[in-house]
Amino acid sequence: MCADKSAPATLDVTPAQQRVLERIAVQRERLRARRAARRQAQARTHEAANAATAAADGSAPGGLYPPDASFAERLALFARAHPAVAGTAVAALIAAAGPRRVLRWVTVALPWILRLRG
Repeated sequence: MCADKSAPATLDVTPAQQRVLERIAVQRERLRARRAARRQAQARTHEAANAATAAADGSAPGGLYPPDASFAERLALFARAHPAVAGTAVAALIAAAGPRRVLRWVTVALPWILRLRG
């Protein structure tokens, strides 16, 4: 007849296979930690953006930027608060630098920008 399918199957794992399984477990833990750090960073950015919006509305005391914000966070908050100024600055940089140089820098900066977006 058929074997009992409810009983767990025991597998013999060689030492090499065990090392691979351990490396996979370490990598999974590292990826979990990265996801948690990314979620935490996004939460801080959203909190900072909300605080900046509240400060710009006058509903919260303090300045536009949180005191511990990095330069990149301050730049992102400024661009969100003043999109016309940010767009004008980007257009001026493109016109001044030329299309080839801009394309070269975009290939460098695009991965960084995408990481900031999350």
